[in-house]
Amino acid sequence: MYLLGADVGGTFTDIVLTNTKTGTTSIYKVPSTPGDPSEAVISGAVQVCELAGITLADVSQVYHGTTVATNAALQYRGATAGMITTEGFRDIIHIGRHQRPQHYSIQQEIPWQSRPLVQRRHRRVVVERIAPPHGQILTPLDEDAVAIAVKELVDAGVEAIAICFLFSYLNPEHERRAKVIAQTVAPDIFVTCSHEVAPQFREFERFTTTAMNAFIGPLVAAYVNRLDMALRDKGFNGDFHIMRSNGGVASPTTISDLPVLTLLSGLAAGVLGGGRVGQLAGNSNVISLDIGGTSADIGVVTGGVCGEASARDTQIADYPMLIPMLDLHTIGAGGGSIAFVDSAGAFRVGPVSAGAVPGPAAYGHGGTSPTVTDANLVLGRLDPQNFLGGSMKLDSAAAHTVIEKLATELGLSPQETAEGIIALLNANMANAIRAKTVQKGIDPRDYALVAAGGAGPLHAAEVAKLLSIPQVIVPPHPGINSAEGLLTTDLKYEVVRTTFLVSTTATAGDVKTVVDAIQKELEGQLLAEHVDPSSARFEYSTDARYVGQGYELKLTLSESTMNAGDLQSLVADFHRLHAREYGHSFDEAALELVNLRVTATVDVPKIAPPTAPAGGDLASALVRESEAIFRIDEDLRPYSTALYRREKLPVGQTFAGPAIILQTDSTVVVPPECSATLTSSDVILISIGK
Repeated sequence: MYLLGADVGGTFTDIVLTNTKTGTTSIYKVPSTPGDPSEAVISGAVQVCELAGITLADVSQVYHGTTVATNAALQYRGATAGMITTEGFRDIIHIGRHQRPQHYSIQQEIPWQSRPLVQRRHRRVVVERIAPPHGQILTPLDEDAVAIAVKELVDAGVEAIAICFLFSYLNPEHERRAKVIAQTVAPDIFVTCSHEVAPQFREFERFTTTAMNAFIGPLVAAYVNRLDMALRDKGFNGDFHIMRSNGGVASPTTISDLPVLTLLSGLAAGVLGGGRVGQLAGNSNVISLDIGGTSADIGVVTGGVCGEASARDTQIADYPMLIPMLDLHTIGAGGGSIAFVDSAGAFRVGPVSAGAVPGPAAYGHGGTSPTVTDANLVLGRLDPQNFLGGSMKLDSAAAHTVIEKLATELGLSPQETAEGIIALLNANMANAIRAKTVQKGIDPRDYALVAAGGAGPLHAAEVAKLLSIPQVIVPPHPGINSAEGLLTTDLKYEVVRTTFLVSTTATAGDVKTVVDAIQKELEGQLLAEHVDPSSARFEYSTDARYVGQGYELKLTLSESTMNAGDLQSLVADFHRLHAREYGHSFDEAALELVNLRVTATVDVPKIAPPTAPAGGDLASALVRESEAIFRIDEDLRPYSTALYRREKLPVGQTFAGPAIILQTDSTVVVPPECSATLTSSDVILISIGK
């Protein structure tokens, strides 16, 4: 059986093809096509199949990580969206919660006000009212007003409509009826409802999440359908799945309806790939650092599991999102990040990137700005004749020209300038890792750093040294780690329901009743996706808090807890969780189960473990000795550096840095005072020196 993973990055689109029977894996990289990312996906898929001597018709599963939704949100380039909401609540998505993102700034930007997902002139209100706590109908829906509102929005040029009624998470009847009316009046308009997207309390976050679904909906739905059709046109007749932000995959039908689920699609795959690499190295605690052309993505895997972000942390482009996401962090730091002196005279690197076109000056495509890639080339850490396995030659003269221009502006030598670019980029990434570890009570010294992405192995050792992380793990194919991560996941579906059950009045039986109803709804979703519910593993959890608290913690529910006579064991579990998260607990306080959640996971075929490397000896692996520039303590100078081919390295033999290891999809830098070893699992372990 052949599986194919395709991950679209800012500079390159990564393709991996694996044969689950033989364990053989082929990789391929093609330049991304920003105008239509599907073009690079199709081109790469066809070419990697040709290299393997097969066609797309021989592929059983295609898994895709997409950045279409992410880029639309970050760049504020979505559809013209409209909203129909309850009378009196037109400005919920503008007012928010009177909480400023930056508490002490008087000149900050409020994204949902300066960049509204739905312009105020495109918001319409209708008479209706659902009431808590049980969702009874106080005021019937004015169906004529809905039809009029839809027509007015269509006439105003709206391409998508979000239907967001108050308390629809308790009773979605009015939203369902309004959607039917909208699709009747305007059958070609993308229509989405808040009870479908985020059936939870907190109307600001629920409305904003639904507005985002409308904002990116037409773009993502068109892309997914276009890619699906293009794959079929090329002979593919297997299953096509798209990575979700929670680390699972879903069908094109689900993603076309709920594109907001893909806001962290590609990023999630990278962390899953990092967790797999940790397993290959025998380490279940890893920090994944995936550095591509435009960004660095960071995720923490503890005990082999990547945590899910809490409701207070799930944001995209500074908009709050009520969707399940892995706990990830992204900064604008990559191989294409541009170095410059800002208007205040400060030296900066990123977040602006040269992207795929024109790219770094070293690519020879007309780039005129100094980038991280140019700096690495000037420092001798990239081999201009062996980039992308020799398929692409780097222009050393162009890289030196742009670095020298910046050096003149800074009053430094070209080497000092290039090293300054790398040092600043590494410091930015180290600070981002501290935010995900040290600031959350996690000691990074207890973890290994996975060097993923095309640029990850270039920087990981120096980043690890800044954080006192003892070991770096380099995957077999670091440049396509996210694409391989796509082939490690499962189908994952989730239903959540707001309940507000209090431990002093509710029983475990009350919890079980709600959970059973949710599971029945989830089984219906699986059947609609042609998935047998009996093949699914069901997991249960609750978002709980002490009565009166503002935010919740996610707590696992076991079958034994739900079958118990009371909730005392659950309350005790929450006390322990709260103490671990915040350092204290309130053991006499009552517990409130705000949301109950059921997650269904269905196994799908996965990538096989890598075959053991053939191995060789250092002499045959050596390409040549060259000079590369490193700073050790305060001393910046050239070092005689060995350049090795990865596929010829001996297995199990440790060799000292400085060394540069060449492979098709990346370049591995082993700085002075470090050492490296290729293991039988085909990962490189770099031990970090003092």
